[in-house]
Amino acid sequence: MSQALFGLFFVFLGAGMPIFVVLGLTAAVLLAADGSSLLLLAQKVLDELNSELLMALPFFGMAAVFMQRGGIARALIDVSAAWMGRLPGGLGVVAVAGCTIFAAIAGSSVATALAMGTILVPAMIQRGYPASFSTALIGTGGTLGILIPPSLPLILFAIIAEESVPRLFLAGVVPGVLQALMLILFVIWTARRKGYPPEPRMSRADFVRVNLKALPAFAVPVIVAVGIYGGFVTVTEAAVLAALVAMLVGMTVYRGFTLAQAPAVMGHAVRSAASIMVIIAMALAFGHWVTESGVPAAVVDFVTRNDLSAWQFLLAINLLLLVLGMFLEVASIILIAVPILMPVVTALGIDPVHFAIVIVVNMEIALLTPPVGLNLYVLSSISKVPIGEVIRGIWPFIALFAVYLALITYVPALSLWLPTLVYGG
Repeated sequence: MSQALFGLFFVFLGAGMPIFVVLGLTAAVLLAADGSSLLLLAQKVLDELNSELLMALPFFGMAAVFMQRGGIARALIDVSAAWMGRLPGGLGVVAVAGCTIFAAIAGSSVATALAMGTILVPAMIQRGYPASFSTALIGTGGTLGILIPPSLPLILFAIIAEESVPRLFLAGVVPGVLQALMLILFVIWTARRKGYPPEPRMSRADFVRVNLKALPAFAVPVIVAVGIYGGFVTVTEAAVLAALVAMLVGMTVYRGFTLAQAPAVMGHAVRSAASIMVIIAMALAFGHWVTESGVPAAVVDFVTRNDLSAWQFLLAINLLLLVLGMFLEVASIILIAVPILMPVVTALGIDPVHFAIVIVVNMEIALLTPPVGLNLYVLSSISKVPIGEVIRGIWPFIALFAVYLALITYVPALSLWLPTLVYGG
């Protein structure tokens, strides 16, 4: 039956069907073949969707849309330029810093790349940066949106693997900062070789003004961090607060949209959230069949019989996820792969929190690898740079990510140090 699973899945995918249709049809056909009732399947999906933690996903998504439309991105870019613009390749460094700060609010890679790219790609091209480098840099920086908390993929992992969201969020902090520093150093090194200019020095008055103007933008990450780690609110309540504060700040402080325009912006946010929830519902149906079919047990048996060590398993999973990432989007891969792989992770003694970060870093690469890398198409669309040119610029960053993935995979302390420090072993 596992052969039928993969056969059906790739036949539907090859036919060009949307991923939620592929998952739903595959699950329905396989469950019917097993003699299972589709009514019971529907009830199972509804039960799984009736989760308080799952409700955090659409609200964090709404917060990202309010920030993108509300002018908060512009304030974050300006404050990043005030502090880091004088470095070699100043605007490139600002792009990484802006993506990092925006990621700490949005929880979405595509939203981060879209918000930063809309402003920074034209500015970088005007300052003499090649279009391929500009789009690739912001596409890569945008992937921080799913690593630095709040991270929507980490929430999904927590639901499937029954792990603590605060621990997972903390586990993403050090790898996220490391990735940002790695990108900044790469930009500085490239700028010195290619002669990319620093930004003009800002006057003291402008420096103070820009920093004061950015203070309201930092309200959202502060509320999320203090609320969750201080134990004042749950993750879902923090997501609702983030969406509310992002809407109010964008509407009243930065005036990115008016009260009359707020329903339209909210409608866009709801549509974005709804698309994610439909994919999750279908993936849950698919995952139900996978679990009932015994595929996870078969994978554990294969690993045991072949005496695979933890490092060999992690290497194989990295290669598998890199291939899947070329064809599937992030939520689908997590919802399909995690239920199958978690029994093996437990059997091999791999820390689930560390494994979650390994998966998310793989998903960051998936957002950059053709033919389905979403960040590449988003940046091509908003910058009008041909997709071929965007793809040409991404390969040095993919090589950089390969080194970074190896570090994250085989140095677990990078992921586990902070959650262990805060919550204990």
